[in-house]
Amino acid sequence: MKYLTVLLLCFFMGMSQSQAQNYNYDLFMVTLTDKAGTPYSVFHPQEYLSLRAIERRERQQIAINEQDLPLSPDYLKQIVDLGAEIHLQSKWLNAVAIYTKDSAVLEKVRNLPFVSAIEPLGKRRPVKESKFLDHFPYEDYDKDDNFYGNTYNQIMMLGGHLMHSIGHRGAKKHVAIFDGGFINVYRMPAFDSLFADGRILGTRDFVEGDEFVYESSTHGTNVLSCMAANLPYLVMGTAPDAAYYLFKTEDVGGEFKIEEFNWAAAAEYADSLGVDVVNSSLGYTSYNDPKMSYEYKDLNGRTGICTRAADIAVEKGMLIVNSAGNEGDGKWHYIGVPADGFNVISVGAVRANGARSNFSSYGPTPDGRIKPNVVAQGSRAVVAGFKGYKVSSTDGTSFSSPITAGMVATLWSACPDKTNWEIKDAIEASGSQSAEPDSSLGYGIPDYMQAYLRLQDDAMLLVSSGGQYFSPKYIMREKMSLILESDKVYPVTYTLYNKLMQPLFTKELKSNPGVLQMLELPGLAELPADVYIIRVDIGSKRFYAELVK
Repeated sequence: MKYLTVLLLCFFMGMSQSQAQNYNYDLFMVTLTDKAGTPYSVFHPQEYLSLRAIERRERQQIAINEQDLPLSPDYLKQIVDLGAEIHLQSKWLNAVAIYTKDSAVLEKVRNLPFVSAIEPLGKRRPVKESKFLDHFPYEDYDKDDNFYGNTYNQIMMLGGHLMHSIGHRGAKKHVAIFDGGFINVYRMPAFDSLFADGRILGTRDFVEGDEFVYESSTHGTNVLSCMAANLPYLVMGTAPDAAYYLFKTEDVGGEFKIEEFNWAAAAEYADSLGVDVVNSSLGYTSYNDPKMSYEYKDLNGRTGICTRAADIAVEKGMLIVNSAGNEGDGKWHYIGVPADGFNVISVGAVRANGARSNFSSYGPTPDGRIKPNVVAQGSRAVVAGFKGYKVSSTDGTSFSSPITAGMVATLWSACPDKTNWEIKDAIEASGSQSAEPDSSLGYGIPDYMQAYLRLQDDAMLLVSSGGQYFSPKYIMREKMSLILESDKVYPVTYTLYNKLMQPLFTKELKSNPGVLQMLELPGLAELPADVYIIRVDIGSKRFYAELVK
């Protein structure tokens, strides 16, 4: 199944009855001409957006416009009066998914004056009987020496351990996951803190139309683990303090266009709830019906239903993180949709050593844009075991994407006043090959600690006993901090010099292993405009930075 290997559609502006009969379609996308007669207004957004969604727009200075208005109730009533059933709606695309098995009803809908196009979507799935099972037994578990246990590498690679150590783990950020199912999530020890803290904020099944999502697939369970697992010294996620919505948009029983409409509807619902970050480990290039499948030229950021919805979601103030795809060594080779979106952060995969995973899909888009945007560990990514205090490993950009999405939420939680564009730009600028991005790794492996430092109004210098060092030159601010990171206790000396290398200030201390030490540099406000040098000795390593005032 997608990446979970899926793929999507070429648009049908019309459809013959024989096409519908051949595939027994009963779901159709009806595109409307306008929203005439809507009782909703951009001046009363509280009628269709939550307070959190409105505040997110206000914080980023995003205007509410006609695109945000719900569909015309009069148009919907006329469609229903003809005998069709409303399945899902998309106000952003001004379209509705309808259910009917009657070709005569479909023809009547087509002839309505406000209908501009109809195209097949697929088949509706009946609601399955569902029930909750008992929690797995509690037990003591074997603990690693490292706090992150088996997930240390995939978190450390991105500087996530540094972000966590200064207190940023995604708190107060709301994340939605679009996937094919979340079997066992509510009964797994790795997610106990989510339920104990009330941080599973909601669920919705856009495939079957109910609220039960703990079924159908374990793929979403693995994805959630990459972000939210919280069993110290065994398995940890990149945003263990964030809050989550679990949305089932993927139909594991077949590959049809309805999954893309489900995606769009879920994105609009997430927006209305005030969600900040969406992870979608899904992608589309081909369907069961070959007439719906894409060609490479269609990955232009403007064709796919879910691509268009994803780009609009970002325009509304969210960030969309999506798997690049697993076709790098296959016949298709390239990314899918919605990873082709202009505004989407598409994520490729690397191995534990940082080398590209063979399966990771390539860019660029047909119009020459860099894709994937960034990469993270996707080969042998570690996830929580399904039945207790175990772990397992799995491969795919399906997992590099949520590892990244959790870090996106963590970074944004550390910089809540920044816009989604500022967060995205800082992530790409911190990439290991940001100076020379390519169609294999994009901007490379981001360092989220570096991205964090870039976003700070008060400049920060980070020095590590491991040899990391973030910029040889800074513009001096009235307030600047030095951040020290070490793997054991070292003597540390930092000295401020004038441009003649005459010492102005010296301080000695000892590093504190496993904890980031933030030390404010004193006396900078009183210094005259000039060039200064700071030297930091940590153990046997020595670092210099130039400060320009």
